[in-house]
Amino acid sequence: MDDFDRNTFEDHEVDKESLYCLEDRDIVDSVPKVGPRSKFRKRLKLLKEEQSTKDPETSYSSVEVYPSTSKTNDKGKRKLDLPGESSQSPARKRPREDIQGSYKEKRILSDVKYTMRCVLDKLPNKDDKLIKFLKERERKNINTLETDKRELVGVFGKTGAGKSSLINAVIGVKDLLPSGSISACTSVMIKVEANMKNPKYEAEIEFITKEEWKEELWTLINFAGDNKDQENYEDDQDSVETLSLLYGEEWKNNSPENLMDKKYFRKIPEFLSSKSKILTRDTALKLSSAFDKYTQSESNDEDDAKWYWLLVKCVTFRVPNNPFLQHVTLVDLPGNGDRNKSRDTMWKKVIGSCSTVWIVTDINRAASEKEPWEILKKSCSLMGNGGECRQIHFICTKSDHIGRSRNHSAAGVRAQILKQNEQAKKKVRAEFNKLKDVKKQFSDEDFKVFTVSSKEFLRKKRLDPDETEIPKLQKVLQELNDSHSETLNYVSGARGILSLIQGASSRADIKKDVCKELEKKLICELHEVRETMKATLKAFEKCLSGGVKKSKSSCEKVLKSVLYPEGSGSAFHMTLKSVVKKDGIHITNKGESININMKLTSCLTDSIDEEFKKTFPNEGNSGPFKGVINAFSLGTEKLKNKKYGNVKLQLTFLKTEEEKMKANLNKIIRERKKTIYSSLTTTIEETMKPCYDKAKKIGGTGMLKKTRETIEEHVRRSKDVMFAQAKDAMIKQLIDLMSEVLKELKSTMQKSIVLSLKTHGVPIPGVRVELEKVNKHYNDLT
Repeated sequence: MDDFDRNTFEDHEVDKESLYCLEDRDIVDSVPKVGPRSKFRKRLKLLKEEQSTKDPETSYSSVEVYPSTSKTNDKGKRKLDLPGESSQSPARKRPREDIQGSYKEKRILSDVKYTMRCVLDKLPNKDDKLIKFLKERERKNINTLETDKRELVGVFGKTGAGKSSLINAVIGVKDLLPSGSISACTSVMIKVEANMKNPKYEAEIEFITKEEWKEELWTLINFAGDNKDQENYEDDQDSVETLSLLYGEEWKNNSPENLMDKKYFRKIPEFLSSKSKILTRDTALKLSSAFDKYTQSESNDEDDAKWYWLLVKCVTFRVPNNPFLQHVTLVDLPGNGDRNKSRDTMWKKVIGSCSTVWIVTDINRAASEKEPWEILKKSCSLMGNGGECRQIHFICTKSDHIGRSRNHSAAGVRAQILKQNEQAKKKVRAEFNKLKDVKKQFSDEDFKVFTVSSKEFLRKKRLDPDETEIPKLQKVLQELNDSHSETLNYVSGARGILSLIQGASSRADIKKDVCKELEKKLICELHEVRETMKATLKAFEKCLSGGVKKSKSSCEKVLKSVLYPEGSGSAFHMTLKSVVKKDGIHITNKGESININMKLTSCLTDSIDEEFKKTFPNEGNSGPFKGVINAFSLGTEKLKNKKYGNVKLQLTFLKTEEEKMKANLNKIIRERKKTIYSSLTTTIEETMKPCYDKAKKIGGTGMLKKTRETIEEHVRRSKDVMFAQAKDAMIKQLIDLMSEVLKELKSTMQKSIVLSLKTHGVPIPGVRVELEKVNKHYNDLT
């Protein structure tokens, strides 16, 4: 086929946005013939140049870019016409400057990637140390660029608090999550993120595994079977209802093995094959209707089964063309984990990965409602020292709701609403100040209160949009998106590589003195890091020693509070049986968490909470270990300005490597500190495991008494060793992390100094023009 028209690009799903990001290899693949390809490149270049001077939101160039070898005249050619369909409400368009910045970044990224590919292709194909490094470093930069890094925003709140309406309003998609459902399921985790693959609304339903369901069946059947004798026990009643939803009356005469028969799961084959189910629709409303039965405990469709949610682990909604979700995932979380082990593990992992947490409640009960504050108290350690949460937002919904007012004027009603909202904020903040344990993890600056009205934001009758405070939350999401500057990071890395290449091509006048000065500075900086870490280790030793002492003296009393809860009767034996079966952890159907291991660890964690927060802060710019890693510097900028201008390119490369290394170390530390913090509980869990295994075998008459005695006796015998072991395990992990950080700082910078100033390999062509271009892009971005 000689002719090439727009259909070829439609076949490759090239839309307006991706057109600007086309790289040379993409053009070669799509336009194989040289003549049409050269015309296309020229037209695309003209389009980009003209587009850069216009408003990318409203003005699109009429320059024709689709090449054709057809002999038809220009009037018959098809023009560039790639309209996009926004999923946002027209009133909620992204600010023009944000759109301009986005297009600009994509053009820069495309240009720099093409430049780097051309430069690396020109390098000699030799077995040379420097050339190998350059190619490997560019490969890593591309891999980092292509990694989908996302900020997680955890959203807590009970059914009826207005979470769904809030999320819909903030992302500007009215009909995505249904609100006001009769009986919403609180177990299923719901994620909302951007669809990066296609312009459709998509839902991915992930099921728990067959093995996990079988294990849960054991608990349900045991509770339900015991209901014959304990009619009023709520866990028993809930288990009966749960089993009946799935199996009708058949569960009563069957074992867990028989209830795993495939006949019970015919309508959800994905569960049996351990696959996710994907739903795709053109609109948010159509998708919402399709997935309702997977997240609700009651379905509106009488022809469908009503129990899908029992087997669902997580539902991920993907929204097309949404600027607020570009690098952000909103996660609607159950308030207190889940009795299903798989869902509970995912819950804890997600909480530990949230950089921001929204706690949502009705404004009328914001300060007095028990549940949101319980969520905060029970989860604060998972979010703070055990996680990476930088800010907690307490969101009071339905802020436009007021009682009857004598003043019926619009201005009077508005004034009354705003006054009510300010009073609510004061009450919430006063309540927060009472939470001493929470404030060990989060300061006043980390805690913000919002009073929002999703309804008023859309209808704009009594309040201005800004007064609904939805735009403030949108700004929060936008700032989280902006914190992911992949383009700047890539361009910075490319600038460093080009600086090294250009410096290597003209290194005749390198002075040995600069190497000595850099190596001397490296020794001094490493010493500073090492001493700070020693002081940190000493502080942890002191805190933990006090924690061990207190744990030994109070552990039996703490244990009794779990084994003999207030108001527990003989029915408690089934709860305790579930606790030991799950190795010390159980969540009741009412959502109450029982965790013997965490209770036993509480004195240890209390002892180090404040020191841990100082050492590994989630917020601020100082960074871990009292900021000593972020402060680490070889002083290359001073050296360039001082007397080593002849090697300024090599010094630029060193500065780039230094910043890249510190950013990478901060990421490693952020993840490792979660493991270090949880190591105390992990050690206690391991020590208690033999006790739980022994208790699992207890049955018959007196089971409750025997189980309690078995656990108490084990703790009594183990307490002199157990807590000291937990302390030693944490200290070892701290030492390992510190050693790894020091090793990485030393080896990376030594290698960089050698590569830039001491390596003499094969001749390398200069890249002065390319470096100037990338420098210009770098300056534009910064």
